[in-house]
Amino acid sequence: MAALEAALALRELAPDRVATTLLSPEGFFSYRPLSVLDPFPGEGGRRYDLERIARDAGAELRRDRLRAVDPSRSEVHTVAGARLPYDALLIAYGAEIRPRFDHARTIDDGLLVARLRGLVQDVEEGYVRRLAFVAAGPPGWPLPLYELALMTSRAAYDMCAQVSVTVVTPERTPLEVFGDAASRSVRALLDRHRVQTISAADCDVPAPGHVSLGPDRPALEVESVVAMPRLEPRPVPGVPLAPDGFIPVDDRCRVAGLTHVFAAGDATDFPVKHGSVAAEQADAAAAGIARLAGADVPDAPFAPVLQGILLGGERPLYMRAHLNCDQPVDSECSEEPLWKPGDKIAARHLGPYLHHADQLSGSFTAAAL
Repeated sequence: MAALEAALALRELAPDRVATTLLSPEGFFSYRPLSVLDPFPGEGGRRYDLERIARDAGAELRRDRLRAVDPSRSEVHTVAGARLPYDALLIAYGAEIRPRFDHARTIDDGLLVARLRGLVQDVEEGYVRRLAFVAAGPPGWPLPLYELALMTSRAAYDMCAQVSVTVVTPERTPLEVFGDAASRSVRALLDRHRVQTISAADCDVPAPGHVSLGPDRPALEVESVVAMPRLEPRPVPGVPLAPDGFIPVDDRCRVAGLTHVFAAGDATDFPVKHGSVAAEQADAAAAGIARLAGADVPDAPFAPVLQGILLGGERPLYMRAHLNCDQPVDSECSEEPLWKPGDKIAARHLGPYLHHADQLSGSFTAAAL
C-alpha cells in the first residue's frame, strides 16, 4: 500500500523528473482491509491489477523480490539476480505475519476463508457456543479482531444461535489508540451486539480453549480461540534495524544511517501499524524524493493522523485521531464519513484512485477473492 501511494504521489509531485520502478513479487494488489468480510456470506475482498496501477502511476512494474540493498553502490539486488540502480529508494515491504499462539486460529488476511469460514458455520449451526478473540502485545493492529467478533456475534444472532463472544485485549478500553470518543462508541456498539470485552495486559493461550488472563485471575474457558498474529520484521542485508528489529526512520521517513533511502509502512519502527499511517509515511517519503529530484515541493514531515473504519455494526463507524507517537491527541468518531471518498483505505492518492477504479469495468477490479 505504501509503495503504491508513493508512486501515485510522485506522478503528481514530479511527473517529469522521476522514473519510478515498482518491485513486487505479486501481480495483484489485494484490498486487505476488506478481507474480514471473506468468512461471511456476501461480498469479500477485492484485488487490482498491479500492471495497470503501475502504468497509471507512470511507473515500471518488475515482478521480482528484494534480496539485499547495497547502499555503497546505490543498488537493489533481487532474488532473480538483477541489480537495480537507484538515486532514491523507498522500502515498503511490510512485516511478516506469524502465529502468536499455538492453540488459536491466527488472523491472516490472506487465509481468512480457510481458517474462519468453517468456524462461522459451526457458530451459526450451534455447534460452537463460546468463542474468544484475543490480542496480546505489540506490534499489531486490533481493529480486525473487533470486526470479526462483531460479525460473528451478529451472524449467530441472525441464525437464532446462542453464542458467547469475548474480546480479550491488552488495551484499557476498546481501540484506545483512536481516543476516548471512539472508545466509548466502540464499547456501546460491542455491548449492543452482545460482545464482551476483557482487558488483560498479559494473556496467553497455553491449551486449546484455555485463555490465561494473567496471575490471580480466573482463566477464560471457550470452545475456540481466534487471535491476532505477531508481526515480525523482515531483515534484509544492507538495511539497518532498530532494537525492535524494524527499520528506524526520522520524521521525513528517511532511514537512519543511509543516504537517499526512505521507508514506510509496517516495516518501519513507528509503533502504530495501520494503512492510513503507512500512506502518510509514503506521502512524506514521496515529497522528500521529489525534492531530491529538483521539484518545487514543500517540506512535509510525517504527522500521523490515524483513520479507520470499524465494520460489523449496523453501519460503519468512522474514527480519526491525531497521534503524538502512538498516543491520541484528539479524536473524532461518526457514522458519517470523516474523509473522502470514505473508503477503508484512507490515503491521499491511493484511496481516490481505487474508488475510481471500482466504478470502472470488472476487467480492472477482480472481486470476491
